Amino acid sequence: MPTFLIIDTALEQAVVALSKDGSIVAELVNKEANSHASFIQVAIGNMMASEKCAMEDLDAIVVTLGPGSYTGLRVGLASAKGIAYALQKPLIGLSTLTALAQKAVKSLPKELGQACQVFSMIDARRMEVFGAIYDPLCNPIIQEQAIVLDEQKWNSLISQPTICIGNGSTKTKSFPTTQEVIYLDVHYTSLELLEMATIQFNLAQFEDLAYVGPNYLKEVYILPSK
Repeated sequence: MPTFLIIDTALEQAVVALSKDGSIVAELVNKEANSHASFIQVAIGNMMASEKCAMEDLDAIVVTLGPGSYTGLRVGLASAKGIAYALQKPLIGLSTLTALAQKAVKSLPKELGQACQVFSMIDARRMEVFGAIYDPLCNPIIQEQAIVLDEQKWNSLISQPTICIGNGSTKTKSFPTTQEVIYLDVHYTSLELLEMATIQFNLAQFEDLAYVGPNYLKEVYILPSK
């Protein structure tokens, strides 16, 4: 089984984790959203030293590409690309929306999880979310996109029983629907990221370091410095 360094700075908290033999053996978490940049490198160094794992022993670097926080995504990907380039190790990029869907399916009884579609939503401010809809096997039904929510849009998406997950899903709770909708207040963990990364590693689905970028799902506007 491969050894992974996992970096996730896409959402509210930053996580670095180490996996060996199919298990998460170490994990460090930073819940201060504005300090991810200063956290990552120190946390990785401390974690690797604590586990007595040399960077050269890693088989791949795993990072969440988004969607999520613009700043967080840039910070995490820059660190992951730098490490992958320095070590000449493959980089595995993961979707936060797919990770949420994986968590949703695992969190419900098998019979229920297999009968519903999964609507992953990440807050994009106001009445907008970054969203995607998946079947019970986490194959995409509606691809990742920025969605402006209103009752008409909501009902066009909820045509069957649906599990809603992610910090953007609360925006839909006031919308009427004729379908059964289950809201899950859970978040994906390093374990879901490990499971996804293992599949991609075995399929040799790696990112091109020269071209990979954050998956913002919509344009980023950066004001020029004065």
